[in-house]
Amino acid sequence: MTLPRAASGSPVPPVCAASPVSSAPVPESDAGLPRRSVLRGAAAAGAVGTVAVATGPGSSAAAASAYFRHGVASGDPRPRRVILWTRVTPTPAATPGSGKGPRAEVRWQVATDRRFRTVVAQGTVRTGPARDHTVKLDARGLRPDTAYFYRFSYRGRFSPVGRTRTAPAHGALPKRVRFGVVSCANLEAGYFHAYRHLAKRGDLDAILHLGDYLYEYGVGEYAMGQRNVVVRPHSPRHEMVRLRDYRQRHAQYKQDPDLQALHARHPFIVTWDDHEVTNDTWANGAENHNPGEGGFTKRRLAAYRAYDEWMPVRMGPKTKVGDGYRLYRRLRYGRLLDIAMLDLRTYRSKQSTLVPTPIPNPDPSHSDKSRTITGAAQMRWLKRVLRRSRAQWKVVGNPVMIAPILFPPLPHEITGPVTDLIGLLPADGLPYNADQWDGYTADRRELLQHLADHGITDTVFVTGDIHSAWVSDLPVDAGTYPLRSRSVATELVCTSVTSNNLKDIIGAPPRSASLVVEAAIQTLNRHVRYLDFDSHGYGVLDVTPERTQMDYFVTGARNDRKAGSRWNVSWQTLAGTHRVRAASAPVPTRRGDR
Repeated sequence: MTLPRAASGSPVPPVCAASPVSSAPVPESDAGLPRRSVLRGAAAAGAVGTVAVATGPGSSAAAASAYFRHGVASGDPRPRRVILWTRVTPTPAATPGSGKGPRAEVRWQVATDRRFRTVVAQGTVRTGPARDHTVKLDARGLRPDTAYFYRFSYRGRFSPVGRTRTAPAHGALPKRVRFGVVSCANLEAGYFHAYRHLAKRGDLDAILHLGDYLYEYGVGEYAMGQRNVVVRPHSPRHEMVRLRDYRQRHAQYKQDPDLQALHARHPFIVTWDDHEVTNDTWANGAENHNPGEGGFTKRRLAAYRAYDEWMPVRMGPKTKVGDGYRLYRRLRYGRLLDIAMLDLRTYRSKQSTLVPTPIPNPDPSHSDKSRTITGAAQMRWLKRVLRRSRAQWKVVGNPVMIAPILFPPLPHEITGPVTDLIGLLPADGLPYNADQWDGYTADRRELLQHLADHGITDTVFVTGDIHSAWVSDLPVDAGTYPLRSRSVATELVCTSVTSNNLKDIIGAPPRSASLVVEAAIQTLNRHVRYLDFDSHGYGVLDVTPERTQMDYFVTGARNDRKAGSRWNVSWQTLAGTHRVRAASAPVPTRRGDR
């Protein structure tokens, strides 16, 4: 999925080691040769805006921030427990990735009020250089569907205060559940406006982060737009390969004030895509890995360990670092919805490289039944979750796009026998992007046919990765849709927070050249109902018994620190229909803490 690196002559502003922010913003219209495919884009930065800092008697905010420089976070909410996270810096030398510093005992508290007058859970956690001084725990004994406040303390100094929310009881039927939806946040490509605007909302139950939480590249390798402008340089300056590199990069992202504010405001439900390790990762390698960087397995284990240490997520049955690296899991929101979060990198077969993206790829191996994107165990698990779920809605957290995008989509009843006989073409048509489900069509057909065969209703795939907004029906056979093949699910794809899209790559004004490409794709792929190659931003997914709705919000210039946000479009799926339709307005914002 990769185009050539930015040319060595691409202009990159000088980098000041003392500041992660370039002083002279460059217009986005001046946006270097891309490192991604056409559709995927082909930090210490001050105090934490809206996050309150609580301090103990005689202490100061400055002293507290010296110990808790990377904020606080929560994640994977369940009815009676939620993960809490922070990182303590016990001495100035104990910097992320350094392996230095003493062991430390950190206290934590959970309360029903911001002032911690009613503490309902508390304890201590020991940490040290072996886990990069990160703290992660399961706070238990909480009440379902309840907002809580939490904080940490070390040597009498308190961390910033975080707010979290538990999931509803398994038997409850909430009137609605609402999530922020984000993916693909490249620090070098701009400021995280999407995070800032979501942090201002008090009406979200959680944030669904669908991958590419951070990027692996060295400074200037993949930045903003056509000229590859570095808005904020990565640290370390080289590509992350070793454990200390991944730890340092996680630490840098966690010091972004907008990301800190969002983590402190809402619990996260996360999965990874490829850049948490390196570009176009598959089970035994990656496009952006070469022998000079050491063994790939060692690199991936380093990336997974750093992710386990630095993210508020269960990487196995417990929160213990090193407990495992199984990331696919189920989270329940009463009888209203189940969430199945997928891992589509760890177990997948190698991508086809017969022709480069975005040229339609005629490699017949795309429909080879021996190739997989999920792996056999994860596919069995997902089918079982979908079949046994008693929730009305089944939301699948999907790192890469599942809707067929083919040139053109071909009827499987015709191409299937031909492919079986002579093996000349992929059975469903020619994909432009073999890194998504289009490169593994046997897995996709198995999953969609499972939905059809078992009469599984109200399944919605919520997807990241591709730096553009898509809304699609999901037919079993796109080549005969809608006349002979019905839709069995829908897909809502959010755009990127900052990573380059088509407009950025070609340097065209918004809603100009992209319109031609969008129209061509929709003409050939009739199940694609909406497409926007030009915008950056975030989604708000609102789920009620009657429907799901995604509101798409667009943010301003990526290199403008104070850029705003506006609503763009909304699409919904009515219960029992398996099809998307446009909505006239976003759902009203609820005020205050729920």
